[in-house]
Amino acid sequence: MSRINTNIQSLIAQRVLTANNFSLSQSLERLSTGLRINRGKDDPAGLIASENLRSEKASLNAAIGNAERADQVANIAEGGLQEISSLLIDLQGLVTAAANGAGLSIQEKQANQLQIDSILQTIDRISGATSFQGKKLLNGNLDYTTNNVNAGVTDFRVNGAKLAFGGNIEVQAVVTTSAQQAGLFLSLGGPLNLNGGVNSAFTIEVTGSLGSRELSFASGTTISAIVNAINTFTAVTGVQAVASGTTGIRLESQQFGSNAFVSTRIVNPADIQGTGVGIFQLDGSNFNTADSSSAVAFSASAARNGVRDVGQDIVATINGVAATANGKTARINTDFLDVEITFDNSTAQQRGDLSVFNITGGGADFQLAPNVDIAGKVALGIADVSTRKLGNSTLGFLSDLASGKSFNVVSGDQSAAQRVVSEAIDSISAIRGRLGAFQKNTVGATIRNLNVSIENTTAAESVIRDTNFAAETAALTRNQILVQASTNILSLANSQPQAALQLLG
Repeated sequence: MSRINTNIQSLIAQRVLTANNFSLSQSLERLSTGLRINRGKDDPAGLIASENLRSEKASLNAAIGNAERADQVANIAEGGLQEISSLLIDLQGLVTAAANGAGLSIQEKQANQLQIDSILQTIDRISGATSFQGKKLLNGNLDYTTNNVNAGVTDFRVNGAKLAFGGNIEVQAVVTTSAQQAGLFLSLGGPLNLNGGVNSAFTIEVTGSLGSRELSFASGTTISAIVNAINTFTAVTGVQAVASGTTGIRLESQQFGSNAFVSTRIVNPADIQGTGVGIFQLDGSNFNTADSSSAVAFSASAARNGVRDVGQDIVATINGVAATANGKTARINTDFLDVEITFDNSTAQQRGDLSVFNITGGGADFQLAPNVDIAGKVALGIADVSTRKLGNSTLGFLSDLASGKSFNVVSGDQSAAQRVVSEAIDSISAIRGRLGAFQKNTVGATIRNLNVSIENTTAAESVIRDTNFAAETAALTRNQILVQASTNILSLANSQPQAALQLLG
């Protein structure tokens, strides 16, 4: 059948040619852009997935930048702390040199004090000057702010705390086992009665965590005289004596905890006389009372070998987490809270719960994860390292070594000065150690993990969105052939109605 008004074959050829031209244009676009999805209609579901992956990539790249920035901040703080550490070591040498009283003139001591004053001033300058983009790092600016500190707390340190926006953390402690000193009770029955032995001497060896001393006492020596003699060497032994009435002496360690101990060895009992004399352990529930069932006679072989008692560390939980302890100090270190608390003698020896303090703000927060939430944040506290803060409330502070202060090396307590300097060195070393662990284990591991995540996320996005050139070039060739064929067919379809002219003769 021949028609000239409607050419169905031409219409079919035009439709097919249009479709082939569209496919050809799509192949050309994909090959020229390198993307399989250039607009939503190319693959709606794929577009949504790839845009989500692109968003994740942006967050991951920003998190890597944050981690690298955190590493730079820690590097600058470490540089300042390293210099302070070197100054403290020099200070330790000056204190030791100045203690050589007989070998130094007053002018030399004064010269040493001038150097100490200069070192203290330099430490304060470094503390106030070390900064990153104008933000001070070592002057307490990155330390945590607290309030409502319990009166039973002598010292505390907040090393890290994740605070919700506008929130605070109430630090609660529950003491389940009290901290204890080591202690023994020497029952002497009153002034020493050596059964008339004029030339004999009651000889004991007292040993503590610092060292030991052997002491001898003649018949008739009073309790107070024995106490004074033992306490003369407390700085050497770490053991102090307290008179218990008129009949005995309580030997106790200066320090609390499992590292503290008291040991008494009877070198020569010298036929000591008296009712109930001997060495006793102290009652577990009352440190001021002897345990009558633990008596060891001075002449017994156990006394000659030595009777020993060890102190006890505090056992506590802080905010529901079991704390590690050393004497009266308890610490927890979790992802959300890292605090160290030292209790006074009374509080450390009482079981119960107490509100320690509130953390209200401060610290250095680093966003090291792509998701901005409290779980992806790392919190770090850097304490003030100025001379008025280095040390502790028990020993004193580094500023006490300045001219005119109680620990100056010209006229002050040089032994106490050395203990303060040692404590300051330990404090700086602890901060440097925390910063080093933060850089190595937190920042370093985070950067490596984020880089792997970016690789995998980029690969997933590429699978969804990028052009497969092998498949697309094959499709291009196919579409080119189809367009050429469709064009030829359309030409033939358009010429077919001309056959009707032959019917007109």
